[in-house]
Amino acid sequence: MPEASPIPPPSLPPQHPQLAVSAAIFRGDKILVVRRARSPAKGFYSLPGGRVEFGESLHAALQREVDEETGLKIEIIGLGGWREALPGATGGGHYLIMSFAARWTANEVVLNEELDDFKWLPPDALTGLKLGDLKLGDLKLTDGLVEIIEAARRLIEA
Repeated sequence: MPEASPIPPPSLPPQHPQLAVSAAIFRGDKILVVRRARSPAKGFYSLPGGRVEFGESLHAALQREVDEETGLKIEIIGLGGWREALPGATGGGHYLIMSFAARWTANEVVLNEELDDFKWLPPDALTGLKLGDLKLGDLKLTDGLVEIIEAARRLIEA
């Protein structure tokens, strides 16, 4: 009888696109951005969110992911846009991310192990319309984040 290998095979990214959700959460005149503590996008500021589970609605997935990652309760306003993240030259997954505009309704941020920092920022600080005293030049942002925040803000202000 052959012995089982003590080294598990390396995990490979799924070979099909993954559906994910994210939330542009507004609290008064601020937006929440969070920094990813692990791949994908480790070290980049983005929006809270994650994968949609089989049989789960987009809204249910968004409520669950926001609660798991931040402990916040939100009111979902509407779809702000979407982004597609393709595998890079070094590999990685293929994600279709549906980004929703949302309002904070309860709780304070308590990060889980997937995140290592958060900031409540004026949206204009990220869009470059006015930086004021904020030192944002060192923040690494995920691709398309500014455009998603701008679209979400239009929904919130409508």
